[in-house]
Amino acid sequence: QVQLVESGGGSAQPGGSLGVSCVASGTIYRINVMGWYRQAPGKERELVASITSGGMRNYADSVKGRFTISRDNAKNTVSLQMNSLKPEDTAVYYCNADGSHLSGGALFSGDYWGQGIQVTVSS
Repeated sequence: QVQLVESGGGSAQPGGSLGVSCVASGTIYRINVMGWYRQAPGKERELVASITSGGMRNYADSVKGRFTISRDNAKNTVSLQMNSLKPEDTAVYYCNADGSHLSGGALFSGDYWGQGIQVTVSS
């Protein structure tokens, strides 16, 4: 019903920058919160940053001052600009959206996920 597709990412050296973007498509009725999670090798998935439809942002302590999340409500997109990258930022990054969609004329709430995109930081 709702698909999230990530783009960007890739590889960078410590201190460099990368960006990841995500677009939601499908029978969307409303998206309340969009965000990014990441899962590093051998670790649990963690919330990196989130942003509400009103623009309120929340960041994990480990990325505050380095990462910036933004969204375009009209286009159903969310982006994460990652600066001053560190090796510990290496992970698969997952786009997430909390909202609702239409199906068969009815409204359903949902928690939607992208397939993940690799970010690698190494020298």
